[in-house]
Amino acid sequence: MRVLVVGGSGFVSGWLCKTALARGYEVWAITRGARKMPEGVHGLIADRNDEEQLRSALEKVNLTFDAVLDCICFNANQAEIDLNVFSAVSKHLIVISTDSVYHPSHKAVPQDENGNGYMEDGGYGALKREMELAFVQDAGKRMAYTIFRPGHIFGAGSYLGCFPEQSRQPDLLQQIREGKPMRLVGGGEYLIHPIYAEDLVKVMLDSIGNPKTYNQIFCIGGPDVIRNRDYYEAIANILGVEIQIETIEEDGYLEKYPQYSGHLCHRAYTLEKLAKTGIALPDTRLYEGLRKHIEALTAEGKS
Repeated sequence: MRVLVVGGSGFVSGWLCKTALARGYEVWAITRGARKMPEGVHGLIADRNDEEQLRSALEKVNLTFDAVLDCICFNANQAEIDLNVFSAVSKHLIVISTDSVYHPSHKAVPQDENGNGYMEDGGYGALKREMELAFVQDAGKRMAYTIFRPGHIFGAGSYLGCFPEQSRQPDLLQQIREGKPMRLVGGGEYLIHPIYAEDLVKVMLDSIGNPKTYNQIFCIGGPDVIRNRDYYEAIANILGVEIQIETIEEDGYLEKYPQYSGHLCHRAYTLEKLAKTGIALPDTRLYEGLRKHIEALTAEGKS
């Protein structure tokens, strides 16, 4: 199996490269060359926003791939470049989107892939939805697509924290150890559906060559749906300390911080559609994944 990863030196893309290598795949990755690639990965240097540069880099190696996996496709223009360039070297494109495409006021619990309303405010979620639509409108004419919509992804290579105002903080573990309160809107009662990074990339790799995944969008999350406060309580438990939670009143908060609209809602998803593909569902429990994540941060001196 030969795969091409777009953005192979990042968080999820790094997991993709390492996991694919562990399976014995031949792994190529496209980056701008700013960061070192995982050992064993064949690197191609190109700007993913430059169609001619991408095409030239691929023409030099003159290879075809069982799949292209794009971890950093953020808008419709990048989706169009993917279809134009990668259709010449592969029949299958696997892309990471986001659960932020859903408009919070229209979400169900659990939410399936057929949202009744999507973001249209020009922000991150709206741009990701426009990216999805570029693939949907192409309808697999140039190459088959598979799109995944994860929520909170955690694991080595990222910082912990899943909810304003305590999201992806470099000093989060230190704050919890020192007994500083976690400031959670509404006390952290909203549901989340986190997924361990290794589980996400395993599902992506398992999608390669599976016709049931072609030209489809899938919600994806781990085996646990929890409250935001449960996430922080689990971290404190692993650290062996008591958690302090400070409730931020919801009234007026969203009006003041509209960028957090995608978080101030329940984020729980049904995986029924994914299960019907025959692919093994993510199975790393939250507590075990957080323990591994904390161990990795500690080993890196980031705790």
